[in-house]
Amino acid sequence: MASDLKSRRALDGVKILAFEQVLSGPFATCLLADMGAEVIKVERPGVGDVIRSWDSVVKGLSSGYVWLNRNKRSITVDVKKTQGKRILQELTKKSDIFFENYAPGVAARLGLGYEKLSEMNSRLIYCSLSGYGQDGPYRDVKAYDLLIQGEGGIIATTGYPEKPARAGIAIADIASGMYAAIGILLALYQREKTDRGQLIDVSMFDSIVSWLGYFPHHYWHAGEEPARVGMRHHYVTPYGPYMAADGEYVNLAVASASDWEIFCRTVIKKSELLEDPRFATVEGRRKNRAELEETIENIFLQRDHKYWLGQLKKAELPYGEVRGIAQVLAHPQAAARKLIREAESPVGTVPVIANAIKMSDSPARYDRIPTLGEDSEAILEELGYDTTEIAQLRAEKII
Repeated sequence: MASDLKSRRALDGVKILAFEQVLSGPFATCLLADMGAEVIKVERPGVGDVIRSWDSVVKGLSSGYVWLNRNKRSITVDVKKTQGKRILQELTKKSDIFFENYAPGVAARLGLGYEKLSEMNSRLIYCSLSGYGQDGPYRDVKAYDLLIQGEGGIIATTGYPEKPARAGIAIADIASGMYAAIGILLALYQREKTDRGQLIDVSMFDSIVSWLGYFPHHYWHAGEEPARVGMRHHYVTPYGPYMAADGEYVNLAVASASDWEIFCRTVIKKSELLEDPRFATVEGRRKNRAELEETIENIFLQRDHKYWLGQLKKAELPYGEVRGIAQVLAHPQAAARKLIREAESPVGTVPVIANAIKMSDSPARYDRIPTLGEDSEAILEELGYDTTEIAQLRAEKII
């Protein structure tokens, strides 16, 4: 019985038709595919998802495609042709979710909008993920992660005082993909009560603005625009990486009055800082950041990073290292948590990063990364198309 339970996944039996491209959409459906959902990825005949051509670093495959498209089935369909559109409409009738992340209005113009498809399947959950959402003055403005980071306040708050920077990963794409996946799960749960689907409207802009955290509150209540503080925290100090004598960084966080006392007495052994009225409170330390930071930086430059890590560990304060990608992939915690898995692909077995959600009775799967159109014939056969009809569709370049 236990082995039967372990073989099940939370989303077994859930069917997703993914009219998706590039990053935000494929990230959302990849999370759901890992947990058992059947994701049929719609790609352009002969070309596929544009991210397939971004690089060829994974033994000839695109790193982005390998990252985002495991566990999916690939069907190639020319949705601009009547029969291609009809195929997707037929698939919709058998699907729980229709997912699209094209510009607002594109899917509707192709006969794949929410109103049209929900008429065919009242239980259909329809998720649209776009740059700025399905309404508002920016609805039709083109959006990329970099641009949303700028419009949503991330670039203005990231980097150093003299120069802003973008976040190193595509956080607008990833954030909106995560919200889309959550929205789909919420809609599935609500459908259990109502027996009806609904429209989910997720935008990259909304997602990033919702991540601004305490910044809006400082503006609303103190009229304060957050300054760029490099590797430091905007409101708490000392907090961040400090360079040691051997050129390595030590990451630390001193976030409370008791931590500040322990840090001064036990870690850096400068109890006189506790007597300085400029540094007596969190707000005082922030207001006098320049003087305090210079003092601590000079102290850390006197000993190597292993010494400081040892001091912080002994004091039981939060600490860590600043690791590069190679070090992260070799991290003992990554090994313990089994964060590096393997998936089959057209070029053989390749390593992939595991799904971050671990459920005791729904193990994530890491099955395969499809070749372009690999599942077209099988999917069409499931819809009732015979060999002759499928051959005709190929001849007409519909699939």
